[in-house]
Amino acid sequence: MAFKGTSRRTRSGLELEVEDIGAHLNAYTSREQTVYYAKCFSTDLEHSVEILSDILLNSNLSTRDIEAERSVILREMQEVEQNFQEVVFDHLHTGTFEGNPLSMTILGPVENINSIQRKDLVDYIKTHYRSGRMVLSAAGGVRHDEVVRLAEKYFGGLQHGDASANFIPAVYKPCEIHIPVEGMDSIYGALVVEGVSWTHEDNLALMVANTLIGEWDRSRGFGVNAPSRLALRLGRSAGVQSFQAFNTCYKDTGLIGVYFVTEEMASESLVDAIVDEWRWLASEVDAETVDRGKRTLLTNLLLM
Repeated sequence: MAFKGTSRRTRSGLELEVEDIGAHLNAYTSREQTVYYAKCFSTDLEHSVEILSDILLNSNLSTRDIEAERSVILREMQEVEQNFQEVVFDHLHTGTFEGNPLSMTILGPVENINSIQRKDLVDYIKTHYRSGRMVLSAAGGVRHDEVVRLAEKYFGGLQHGDASANFIPAVYKPCEIHIPVEGMDSIYGALVVEGVSWTHEDNLALMVANTLIGEWDRSRGFGVNAPSRLALRLGRSAGVQSFQAFNTCYKDTGLIGVYFVTEEMASESLVDAIVDEWRWLASEVDAETVDRGKRTLLTNLLLM
């Protein structure tokens, strides 16, 4: 809805304006935050911040656009439900963070999508789009004092609000979830333990550990030559199709684990292999291997 026009810009006018300066405007929503962002030349920084301010604070939110977007979101929900990895992670959050907002899906239930009205959106923006709940950040060819000036100029009129008004501390709960699907030969699953927040001192160590576990997919042709101990072990198992280590961080907690696709006959040995890998990382990994993991992680971050 944010890109469908404001009180000062039509939808087509907004699109042309962004295109004229060679910028890229987009947004995404996670379980903890909504992000609106622009990629632009440093000379167009203020112009881009002004556009972001306009779409955040002055969107039209027309009834016609809401109805059109409703059907789009329902189609997106169908696509998510057909993506086994998305389904696994939704159930993973539902179980491990039961009773906490982190347990909810990003799109929400169908009932909410079908019933939401313009007033709901307006009330949400008035309640939550406040300076105490916002962060304006910039990276690249920018100066900090310039970003501060732009924040004051384009967002300084917002009410402050309480940044922690609706924050409920997350409590990790171990769980085991099985969802049988008739006619499906493969198992899509994840083995997970509690992780840490973005700001926790152990987060970088866990990122390096995750890099060492790595990812592997039989269809990509790595075979047993993949640069990962776990891939070397599982690549010899005919039933394992793929795995991917993940480290998902939130404000006060996180999930660290391995997502996998396997045939049932290999599921037990796969879980054993993952647990063995965690034990190795906790007690036996050598300094040379850790250094390799650090270099690989740094390369991955720089190429993101």
